[in-house]
Amino acid sequence: MEKKGVIFSGIQPSGMIHLGNYLGAIKNWVKLLDAYDAIFCVVDYHAITQPYETKEMQARIFDAARVNIASGLDPDRCTLFVQSRVPEHTELAWILNCVTAVGDLERMTQYKEKSKQHAGMVNAGLLNYPVLQASDILLYKAVGVPVGEDQAQHLEFCRDLARKFNRRFGDTFPVPDTMFGQTLKVLGTDGKHKMSKSMDNFLGVLEDEDVLWEKLRTSVTDEARKRRSDPGDPGRCNLYTMHLGISPEEVCRQVDHDCRNAKIGCVDCKKILFEHLMKDLEPIREKADQLSRQPEKVQQALEDGAARCKSLAEKTLEEVRAKIGLR
Repeated sequence: MEKKGVIFSGIQPSGMIHLGNYLGAIKNWVKLLDAYDAIFCVVDYHAITQPYETKEMQARIFDAARVNIASGLDPDRCTLFVQSRVPEHTELAWILNCVTAVGDLERMTQYKEKSKQHAGMVNAGLLNYPVLQASDILLYKAVGVPVGEDQAQHLEFCRDLARKFNRRFGDTFPVPDTMFGQTLKVLGTDGKHKMSKSMDNFLGVLEDEDVLWEKLRTSVTDEARKRRSDPGDPGRCNLYTMHLGISPEEVCRQVDHDCRNAKIGCVDCKKILFEHLMKDLEPIREKADQLSRQPEKVQQALEDGAARCKSLAEKTLEEVRAKIGLR
């Protein structure tokens, strides 16, 4: 089967890969591997826009790659690499900065939210984050970007930026489609905010089983349900969203019915979810453990991916330099 074109997406090495990453992105990516020329990137330049420990970064990059491979991003079926190994990303970002209005960046919701979180140090990288993200995508002339809905605004910015560049310098970049697919918006254990290590509301894919259960056991569910005898509403429960991504369809239907009719309580629901979660994660955890003992396999996959992406990126940059009059 002939593949439909390049798709691109990335994941930050911002700490332990969690269930939000897995259900909101990685699971969907795996479904696309046979239909597209899929390129996935560990976006380490994006990760340095927030405070981090320099001594931990290489381990975080390795772990992000290891878990992505273990989760199904087989290097024989897709391309996986580290962003900083292909310097053309930042060169194109500078060029795209020069066709971007500052006002467009200041209106980005994520920039406003991050600025509040890091009020003492709002760096220029946070402001220019969407430009680098657009560079990541356009550098490979991607026709689609599989992401979660939280990235919709950034992807629309990327699409607009491609159009602006094409109008000014001639047809260069495809305008990529935003591919939401069947991704789920998974909130953290607090039931209010996006799952995040920085907010300590995450369920780590590789966390110890006892730790995972304790986090799940104490997770916020339907706050309107005060007693076990009260009927619940799965539509208000973040744990049910996790069921939809993890549990078999018939289990989800049963949980929905029993919750609405007060036949099970929230702890019962969590026990059922935990059982299916551990079944789903078991092969990933085994593969990740195997790769931790064979780091050369991960490194070779990243090196091969970077070599291929650098070759593609150089061709795009040569075309772009010529279009803007630098060749």
